[in-house]
Amino acid sequence: MSSSETDQTLDVSDPAVSESRSGRGAESRRLAIEAVRRIEVNGSYANILLPSMLDKADLSPEDNRFVSYLVYGTTRMKRSCDFLVDRFVVGEPDDQIRAALRVGAYQLAFLKTPPHAAVSATVEAVEGPGRSMVNAVLRRVSEAPVEYPSPQIELSYPDWVYKLLVDELGYDTAIKAMKAMNEPAMVRVRDDGYVQDYASQAVVSAIDAKAGDLVIDICAAPGGKATGLAKSGATVIAGDRRASRANLIAQNVERLGSDVLLYVADGRHLPIQPGVADCVLVDAPCSGLGSLRRRADARWRVQAEDVDRLAELQLELIDSALELVKPGGRLVYSVCTFGQAEGEGVVAKVIEGGKAQLSELPEGRWVPRTNTAMLVPGDSDGMMISCLKKVG
Repeated sequence: MSSSETDQTLDVSDPAVSESRSGRGAESRRLAIEAVRRIEVNGSYANILLPSMLDKADLSPEDNRFVSYLVYGTTRMKRSCDFLVDRFVVGEPDDQIRAALRVGAYQLAFLKTPPHAAVSATVEAVEGPGRSMVNAVLRRVSEAPVEYPSPQIELSYPDWVYKLLVDELGYDTAIKAMKAMNEPAMVRVRDDGYVQDYASQAVVSAIDAKAGDLVIDICAAPGGKATGLAKSGATVIAGDRRASRANLIAQNVERLGSDVLLYVADGRHLPIQPGVADCVLVDAPCSGLGSLRRRADARWRVQAEDVDRLAELQLELIDSALELVKPGGRLVYSVCTFGQAEGEGVVAKVIEGGKAQLSELPEGRWVPRTNTAMLVPGDSDGMMISCLKKVG
């Protein structure tokens, strides 16, 4: 599952950012509070909503960065922020006040903003009688010691996500991964100028495409892996099921000057002749639990019951993709998540079906598992991969 969110790293020692933290930063906080409110109440996607709001606002570039940091950070850490403020809240505040309390608590607890700046500017950003509640609660938050009741509350993850990651990775590794996914994503730029996380680049390397190969990328938007594969000299066919997403591929192909053939079609019903591909990449839609740093609201949007549905879709996509592969050819399956259902469980069912067998797992930083290999979130996204060989 590819990600388009572009969290920007914020240098909190930057003088321009420090200026935004003063009482004169009320306008920035007002915009951040409204964005946090809409994400919560309207179900807006943070990475779509916030850029459109910033485009309409008359803020400096430094303030834009500060607002982005506030909104993405507060959205990620909302469970922790709610714990911090709910110790001192009587009754349930309205939507605006709840958003303001979260933004204020995030500044105090995670940005380490001086209390006088965080409290005064956040209070100034609030309209109406709720100001007094925001002022009183945030002052208590700034003064009171904190003892979180559980790691999932401190790290701000749903219980089911916390349990899945601990079960899959072990406690220590899971805690490190969750901490890493609470930080903005690192920016990595390929030699052709395309911004792409290490995990996605590692998937392209694992395919090991050669000049003369025919490689098909069936869930290709926004095109990072497809354009990466084209650099090998292979013939690459790539597409996605929606025209809008296929257009993202087309834009990147044009910008990079890549030689990629494009289509628009559901990966389960592809308009491509069977048995022609040397390799097919199925970078499948998934729960995205390895790339939560890139989608601030994803941890709250995806639900435990989504996992089984996504695993069924992944299996259907692999079955369709195998029809395109030559006998003896390869299929590479990748998902930016963890868990038996979407990883090893899917691969086990494919192998049990008799159409494919496990091939060599990739080397490098990949951690081998039963029939997949894994990258744990750290300085890159998390990812699972399996390399299969078509039987017949």
